Amino acid sequence: MSIIKVHNLSKRYRLGLKEKQSETLAGQIGHLIRSPWENLKRLRDMSRFGTEDESVFWALKDINFEVKEGEVLGIIGKNGAGKSTLLKILSQITDPSSGKIEIRGRIASLLEVGTGFHPELSGRENIYMNGTILGMTRMEIDSKLDEIIDFSGIEKFIDTPVKFYSSGMKVRLGFSVAAHLEPEILIIDEVLAVGDFEFQAKCLGKMESVSQQGRTVLFVSHNLEAVKSLCSRCIVLNQGEILFNGAVKLAIQNYFGLTKTVGGSFTDLRTHPEKRDRDLGLIEAIIYVDGHQSIEICAGQELKVSLSYNVLDEHLGTSIDVGFGLFDDEGKGLLAFNNSNFKQKLVLNKKTGNIQITIPQFPFYRSDQVYFHFYFGYLGNYYEVLTQATKLNCNQNDFLGSGKPLKESLNSVFVPQINFQLN
Repeated sequence: MSIIKVHNLSKRYRLGLKEKQSETLAGQIGHLIRSPWENLKRLRDMSRFGTEDESVFWALKDINFEVKEGEVLGIIGKNGAGKSTLLKILSQITDPSSGKIEIRGRIASLLEVGTGFHPELSGRENIYMNGTILGMTRMEIDSKLDEIIDFSGIEKFIDTPVKFYSSGMKVRLGFSVAAHLEPEILIIDEVLAVGDFEFQAKCLGKMESVSQQGRTVLFVSHNLEAVKSLCSRCIVLNQGEILFNGAVKLAIQNYFGLTKTVGGSFTDLRTHPEKRDRDLGLIEAIIYVDGHQSIEICAGQELKVSLSYNVLDEHLGTSIDVGFGLFDDEGKGLLAFNNSNFKQKLVLNKKTGNIQITIPQFPFYRSDQVYFHFYFGYLGNYYEVLTQATKLNCNQNDFLGSGKPLKESLNSVFVPQINFQLN
């Protein structure tokens, strides 16, 4: 039996147009005179919202799907595909422009850091507030309280106002509340990327436990390994429409098929505004192979990635964490490292600049395509997670100098330089 039904769901926004700024005094005076009429025109445009023009943006368009009771549905897609908008509509935070949804049961959502918390209330008080919103009695909440606090791992701060919590602490408490108050439907967005890896693994285990209890989970994530291990079905969104709905493995293949990289450069790494931390930003990634811009590489060649970034003044002097991952076309992780792994401290000393990542000898040797994910943040949390930002075409070569390429049948995807010696 379906617990969620979505029929012809669409959501559109009217984008604001930037005003032209006059540089001369006469121009500014003229603008002041015209502004009442221009404001009136904007109001008239808003009243004609149904009119199609260049200012109308469709975040979702004609979405149809059903979710069965006890099913774990993954939702994946590139940044700006409409994933967060869909979850907000399902969570009844945002109204659709057209279409309808049918939902049976209570919903608990974890969509953005701090969502559902009152900043002036303590963590404990927010637990009771959220439970009350879900229709639980105080006795029911009391029976879950110790379990929620223990899972969150923030016992020392549970009576501190939430406004003093870090982003990671808010995510810990938010997930713990959502997962333990026993809703029929649990909706989780990519917000888990803010937490540390140990807590992410803990959350994934809890979501699996929730699904085994017959409750329904909707899971949005760029962690494709987690999607593959947790979800029974997956939807791929692209530009507000469903590109694929079916088996997880095929969904991931469709997802990677969306990546288009030309000449080793991906010049717009900026994420969708809903997913931005709003102050940290990666702008461009350029791939160099043996000093030349390229996406064709062989094992043993030097790989260099140049990441351009943009930050605000308040982050100058801050230590940052920069990481990257390499994934195959099924979303399986091949490599994942950050500067902290190598005890290399990076401190922001200017608002714009470049981060260089160098692998002196690229170790991947099989003929295949691999995809880069980039991570950028500070204080141990990643606030910018850019998946499938660019790709590499890996080609075979005579890396070991044996006179022939390495065999694909070798039980490894990596080839290091190794010396064997008989004494």
